[in-house]
Amino acid sequence: MNSILLINASGVDKPGVTRAITKVLATHNANVLDIGQAVIHDTLALGILVELQLNGDTRAHLENEIEQCTAPLGIQVRFQTISHDNYAHWVEQQGKTRHIVTLLARQVSAAQIAELTAVTSLHGLNIDSINRLSGRVGLDVVKGEAENTGNACVEFSVRGTPNNMAALRADFMDLSVRLNVDIAFQRDTVYRRNRRLVCFDMDSTLIDAEVIDELAKAAGVGEQVSEITEAAMRGELDFKQSFAARMALLKGLDESVLAGIAANLRLNEGAEKLISSLKKLGYKTAILSGGFNYFGRYLQNKLGIDYVYANELDIVDGKVTGNVVGTVVDGQRKAELLAMLAQQEGIALEQVIAVGDGANDLPMLSVAGLGVAFRAKPLVKASAEHSISTLGLDGILYLLGFRERDKLL
Repeated sequence: MNSILLINASGVDKPGVTRAITKVLATHNANVLDIGQAVIHDTLALGILVELQLNGDTRAHLENEIEQCTAPLGIQVRFQTISHDNYAHWVEQQGKTRHIVTLLARQVSAAQIAELTAVTSLHGLNIDSINRLSGRVGLDVVKGEAENTGNACVEFSVRGTPNNMAALRADFMDLSVRLNVDIAFQRDTVYRRNRRLVCFDMDSTLIDAEVIDELAKAAGVGEQVSEITEAAMRGELDFKQSFAARMALLKGLDESVLAGIAANLRLNEGAEKLISSLKKLGYKTAILSGGFNYFGRYLQNKLGIDYVYANELDIVDGKVTGNVVGTVVDGQRKAELLAMLAQQEGIALEQVIAVGDGANDLPMLSVAGLGVAFRAKPLVKASAEHSISTLGLDGILYLLGFRERDKLL
């Protein structure tokens, strides 16, 4: 029976290490059962699992050959025999359910990783691989000299099925709050890197404002409308009722103020970077908003967004009437529009991403393959499967598995 040998090589990374080892293995007709490597700060860790015919003499000769060819490269090598039972058990793990745990923060600390991995272990999940998706971190970020400017992301590929998914998510939510990080937990499926459509809420998601509040300020009723808006976003008021109450307060507003408000809208952090990257990667994008078409179309032209569905302000003789034209875009309507666009694009709902911050975004977040609550109200954050509060919108690319070097400006 052939032997199974695990070869671990480590040292300063340089060209030729893998070639040197596999060239020797080739002379012994070795079959490669598994191979992997990681480089951390120019330090190499390479593992090769092989099957080959060995006896005492040939093994000693093989090990000597490998050590002789790697020593000049400054590489240390260790050898370990793997039993056939041990290997068979390893093979049986193939096909087990896999998940991706993504840790997002301004900077990553050992304490964060220690607590996150304690949770995964507690729930019976075994870590297969760990990858840093973000770019290399400058010391100014590590020392806190560039607060709220850095992006840090570490991705864990884990194997196993949690006994209690609700308890696992609750533990991750607790960590997020205590450590000021975001933790995403998602099934590792073919859809993860095969999303095709991203649907955004507009107000407080793509832009750092609630447009209806800005209109209200111009109309001199800002305080009343803001109070209603906040209650609606927290889920304390029915959206249609709150929307009608706010719209009534805008009656008589001059149409001329719209252009000035649009020109002063400020995009949320990471919005331009995210949408630019998505467009270059071939994704379709949409705004599905309980706000207004006028401002949605403004953003469409500015960012190159494909679809806009929002409310149409009713304007007569240059004045806002306090009504909207057509069907009000509420939470249920957003979910319907998302499903319609998926069908129109010929894709599955699993290939759709939805991003929003308010209670009226929950229906579309729940039907999308990946629903992300962005800097959301507590009720929304607790109800959504995924949330990002620490980083900007471009942090969504990490949830898709993209590395910093994959992001296209």
